[in-house]
Amino acid sequence: MAATTSIVRSQTRRLAYAIVLTALAVALSPISIPVGIAKVFPVQHMVNVLAGALIGPWWGLAVALVTSIVRNALGLGTPLAFPGSIFGVLLAGLIYRATRNIPLTVAGEVIGTGIIGALIGALVVAPYVMNRPMGATALIIPFALSSLVGAVLGALGLLALRRTGYLERPDTRQ
Repeated sequence: MAATTSIVRSQTRRLAYAIVLTALAVALSPISIPVGIAKVFPVQHMVNVLAGALIGPWWGLAVALVTSIVRNALGLGTPLAFPGSIFGVLLAGLIYRATRNIPLTVAGEVIGTGIIGALIGALVVAPYVMNRPMGATALIIPFALSSLVGAVLGALGLLALRRTGYLERPDTRQ
C-alpha cells in the first residue's frame, strides 16, 4: 500500500509540475525573437531544461507538445514550435536522467533543438506543413541561439534548486 501511495504522489507531483511549466511557457510566449518565418522562444528552452530535469523526458515531452499546441492555437507560434521543442526536451531529459549533469543537460537541449529539431523543421515541417521550403541553415542558427540562451536560463534555475538541496531530495528523483 505504501509503495502505491508513493507512486501516486510521484505521478501527481509530476503532473502538477507539468501543468505549471506548461502555463509558464505559454504565459511567457510573447517573449520571442522573430527570425525569418520562425519565431524563436528562449523561454520554451528554459522550460525544456527544467522539465527534462524535474519531471523527466516523457513528461517533458508532454509539456513541449501541449505548449506548442496552445501557442499555435493562440497564434503565438508556428508549426516549427513542435520540432523546435520536442527533440530538445527529450534529449535534455534523457541526459539529465542518466548523468544528473546540468551542463550536459544544456548541451542536450541545444543539440536536440538547435540541430535535430532545426533539421526536422527545415526538411519536413517547413516544406510539407508550412509549404515554405528552406535550407537547414535557415533554422539551425536561430534555433541553436535561442535554445542556448533558454537552456542557460534553465540551468541557472536548476543550479538554484540544487543549491537549496531540492534536486537531491529522494522524492525528486526520476
